[in-house]
Amino acid sequence: MFAKSSDESVHIRVENPTSDVELEAIRMVNRTAFGGSEEAELVDKLRDSDALVSLVAESELSIVGHIMFSRMWIRTTSEVVTAVALAPVAVLPDFQRQGIGALLIDEGLARMKQRGERIVIVVGHPSYYPRFGFSADKAVSLESPFPPEAFMALELVEGSLTGVRGPVVYPPAFGL
Repeated sequence: MFAKSSDESVHIRVENPTSDVELEAIRMVNRTAFGGSEEAELVDKLRDSDALVSLVAESELSIVGHIMFSRMWIRTTSEVVTAVALAPVAVLPDFQRQGIGALLIDEGLARMKQRGERIVIVVGHPSYYPRFGFSADKAVSLESPFPPEAFMALELVEGSLTGVRGPVVYPPAFGL
């Protein structure tokens, strides 16, 4: 399945984890977008363990963006609730502010919903992610190692966070 931008010059697709050239292009996108190697290393670690979906944005056969969704958990007093971490999302600087990040997020969230996932957590800019339905209010009962204004949750199934309280547990790759 491909998602296309309005001008059809950008395609969103699942990464090819068997292509060394593609994996290096994804590393380069993350290094360039974030100005360092930390996110690129995180992606490699998650791919080897807890990744659920890894998508790329392709323009004229070049990878210009990347997003990853991985398994995480919420530890309540009575159970462990599965959730999804959206992290990281990266777009090459020359392609930013063109809607590519939004295409990646929309396609990724659609795929998470198709998989039957119920809760997605993101740490990100508080003025950007609410347009996708993320809310700091939805995450208020969750304990996070991140600043509360940047820590947001989205219910892919309405009511999934009702009564859910406790610390979030990221995969070991996050190093928390």
